Amino acid sequence: MGASVGQLTMIDKVGPKTAEAIARSRDDFDVDKELSLADKNDVWIMNIEDERYPVALKNIYDPPPVLYVKGTIARADNLGFAIVGPRQCSTYGSEQASRFAYSLASAGLTIVSGLARGIDTSAHRGALTAGGRTIAVQGCGLSAVYPPENRDLFERISRSGAVISELPLSFMPDAKNFPVRNRIIAGLSMGVLIVEAAQRSGSLLTAKAAVGNNREVMAIPGRIDSPLSVGTHQLIKEGATLVTCIEDVMDAIGIIGEGLKPHAAVASQAAEDKMQRTLFEMPALKMSVNEESLYGCLGAEPIHVEDIISDSKLSVAAINSSLISLRLKGLVKQLPGNMFKKN
Repeated sequence: MGASVGQLTMIDKVGPKTAEAIARSRDDFDVDKELSLADKNDVWIMNIEDERYPVALKNIYDPPPVLYVKGTIARADNLGFAIVGPRQCSTYGSEQASRFAYSLASAGLTIVSGLARGIDTSAHRGALTAGGRTIAVQGCGLSAVYPPENRDLFERISRSGAVISELPLSFMPDAKNFPVRNRIIAGLSMGVLIVEAAQRSGSLLTAKAAVGNNREVMAIPGRIDSPLSVGTHQLIKEGATLVTCIEDVMDAIGIIGEGLKPHAAVASQAAEDKMQRTLFEMPALKMSVNEESLYGCLGAEPIHVEDIISDSKLSVAAINSSLISLRLKGLVKQLPGNMFKKN
């Protein structure tokens, strides 16, 4: 809280105007009001000298002097691992974020992300589904939830880990605050996995913060013709570890990964088995001849309705009615742009 304007400008993405605004808000800071608001929101506050302050975060080049916490910080969180990506993500990206978060949380790692829409949300949910710990780093004060539709997720995370911020409780979401918080996501983690990233994605700033603090950077490859793969493929070209399975992550994080490997392999297999059981234990849904024919034209990758019409021997009317029926049965998912895939 006592950093000068000059010191604040040393933080990546904090310019003179932002530093001055922070300094002014600090000078007008009402401590009693802040403590009362923290109590009202069930938030506790620790400074960098607190023994509960995360050791890994304390050792980055610009650790936040104060952390606001809703939830708990545990010793297990020393094994933090970040999974991040864009708000606008593909179905593939969302599925991979959830899959890796589930497996890594099952292996004992704490999943760290930013509570944003898209990849971050999928990562947090994957960890929670596994019954593991997860930490969300907000780019606003903890009296607000951003995005607002993640209110339920915010509460679930606070019960199974923590939501944290370096900003005073009443700070509302502001675009300039989100790049700055990326250093906290990287700082809490042994490594950072970028699931998807466009050419100018904010996820690349998290990767940059990871490199600057000697954290491992990993990336999942995607389609070579997808704009959402440009950033991840560039990271791989620049030396990021290409990741396709949980074993790749364990190799990348070194001696800790070596110790976790046997447990990680079991956790990963258990996750895959659970997914398969979920599929096979679903009650059989009777399909008409037309529905079976149409269902056979679909796969895990989205396909445009025009391609379905081209591939199928059915009439347009039969296709439309069958798609509606399959969607109602939960067997087919419709995506934006008249795209369809198996659910």
